Amino acid sequence: MAKFMDVHHGMKGITAEQLREAHDADLAIQGEESVTFEQAWADPESGLVYCLSDAPSAEAVQRIHERAGHPADEIHPVPLVV
Repeated sequence: MAKFMDVHHGMKGITAEQLREAHDADLAIQGEESVTFEQAWADPESGLVYCLSDAPSAEAVQRIHERAGHPADEIHPVPLVV
């Protein structure tokens, strides 16, 4: 498994409740792609949302996000974690 950080744009004004709902939607189906979403962060002013996950591939992360209704705009591998 590898770590990935994905980024969602255009979510200006997102609330904590909306972020939790989106994260919960990912968690509900993540096992179907062997993805584990660890954390999500949001900046309501800029509209950026970040998600950290363990997954077999960036494509698996994107499939879960797409099915949950919020595809990622960017997905980056995170090769070093301390």
